[in-house]
Amino acid sequence: MKREVEFKTVITVNDPISARMVAGMLMENGIPAAVFGEDSTALLNGVGNIDVKVNADDYDAAMELINSPGEDIEEEEGEEDAED
Repeated sequence: MKREVEFKTVITVNDPISARMVAGMLMENGIPAAVFGEDSTALLNGVGNIDVKVNADDYDAAMELINSPGEDIEEEEGEEDAED
């Protein structure tokens, strides 16, 4: 009997390079990650959301890693620096 794997989205971005960078960083730290939506975004001329997902069991560790100081990952909301 196969066990169903539940995936959770840890970040949504608009470009495949950012998605691959996040997934790579997670995998380098022992957290299996996958990119979803990259193909459909390419079909829509680069417009669309690309999700990086992990196993539900790894979600908390992935979020901690993504949100740790020193990591330069921008989420879709586009947090901008307010320095003028």
